[in-house]
Amino acid sequence: MNEVVNGLGGSEDVEVAVIPRGTGWDFVRTFDIPRELDAAIDIALSGETREIDLGRATYRTWAGEEAHSTFANVASAGISGAIAQRANESSKALGGKVSYYWATLAVFFGWQTGEMQVTVDGESRSGRMIDAMICNGRYLGGGMMMCPEAEPDDGLFDVLLIGDVTKRDLAFVLPKTYKGKHLPHPRLELLQGSSVVVESHEPLPIELDGEQPGTTPVRFEVVPRALRLRVPATG
Repeated sequence: MNEVVNGLGGSEDVEVAVIPRGTGWDFVRTFDIPRELDAAIDIALSGETREIDLGRATYRTWAGEEAHSTFANVASAGISGAIAQRANESSKALGGKVSYYWATLAVFFGWQTGEMQVTVDGESRSGRMIDAMICNGRYLGGGMMMCPEAEPDDGLFDVLLIGDVTKRDLAFVLPKTYKGKHLPHPRLELLQGSSVVVESHEPLPIELDGEQPGTTPVRFEVVPRALRLRVPATG
């Protein structure tokens, strides 16, 4: 999906249908697009068209150059990039949920929490954080509902800031994310905005729809109603 939205380049006369054949199914969960092949094909042929937002990221590549990319579902800066890389490099024979869960645990216990500054529509937060998640959709990591109220066509990102969480926090909160029951929490903060800037003392990996194209500093911006997506009919 990430490659498709980048390849389209903002073409407004194209409608996209998704046949879920990957391991995570996170993008389609927000839209109730079924995983069953024939049902997904029916939606592709006769479903309704919904105009949804996309995100645009301006970041530093691994080679140190400025680059731009589009994302459809969720982007992040911090530990999520390292987790996505670990999950992609591991076997996914047990499915996306198990692969991402174990990758989260493996990376977390070796992660060094650093200082980050996150600015959302001019409102800044700074301090020790492990991640900033910029959500257009609601799900990531094989079913974690990190931003339960994110709406992909409201012109805003839901931005989840994850502070200096402890191992105890992780043990109690991580299972709750699969039902979207992890909020509120004293080490988590949810903001909304159409523009998000993440800066850090040391370059942190970024993640766009599960890909890891570079590092901070990074700016995320909403591109309103930029994708026409086939979704289940509501009538």
